[in-house]
Amino acid sequence: MKHHLRAGHVLRQTFRHLFLALLVIAWLVPILWLVLSSFGIDKGPNVSSFFPRAYTLDHYRALLLPGNDGVNQFPTWFMNTLMIASVTCLVSTMMVLMVAYAMSCMRFKARKGLMNMAIIMNLFPGFLSMITVYFILKSLNLLNNMWSLVLVYTSGAGLGYLVAKGFFDTVSKSLREAAYLEGANEATVFWKIILPLSKPIVIYTAITAFLGPWMDFIFASFILANADVSQRTVAMGMFRMLYKDNRNNYFAQFCAAGVLVSIPISGLFVLMQRFYVEGITGGSVKG
Repeated sequence: MKHHLRAGHVLRQTFRHLFLALLVIAWLVPILWLVLSSFGIDKGPNVSSFFPRAYTLDHYRALLLPGNDGVNQFPTWFMNTLMIASVTCLVSTMMVLMVAYAMSCMRFKARKGLMNMAIIMNLFPGFLSMITVYFILKSLNLLNNMWSLVLVYTSGAGLGYLVAKGFFDTVSKSLREAAYLEGANEATVFWKIILPLSKPIVIYTAITAFLGPWMDFIFASFILANADVSQRTVAMGMFRMLYKDNRNNYFAQFCAAGVLVSIPISGLFVLMQRFYVEGITGGSVKG
């Protein structure tokens, strides 16, 4: 009987690992093909074979040193996106953390009502508001300006407070009460007691806030539809490389751009992985 149970357990584990291996392969093969295409000698899509006929760095050189290229302005796009994502990350992180602290550690009228309203609003995808956002920005003459994206990304950031609130709920209440007895106000408690003890959730919130504008295409293409090439983001610029007229000459540069764009995010996750996981698990306890 034990032999049959052990054999059945081994069989289930074998199928489980085979299934997971297939999922990993299905996930990694497109990424590997993109990386190989970025080093291949073909300028357009290589659909005849998985591996390139020969390898070169010319596409990376052309991408990073575009000169007067009217299609490729990758260094400018990269810096635009980096500035937008960095400012958004800073502002959104502080808004989320302050709202989360208020909802977790302070008691005031309409607190539960505001929390429920925020949760309900988060059930709707953000892109449903595109038409409204467009006409508001148009009336304020803020269209085709990349800094308008920062305004859009940060305006509703505080609604994403729930995970951070769950983490703040785990911080001992006695620490705050001891600070109050010493004469500390809410700002002092937040900056000098709560935040130093909340590094995982701060890093998790910052990475999440950075990822949104770094990878966004929908709002960027909507708000910067008629902007100058130098005002565009990486996502918009890379999409332009796939236009029918540009695809055969810029597809390999598109793949190279995809590799370069992934480096900052990959580096952040490698360096901050431990804090990122702690932020998720800690924030899910009481969130």
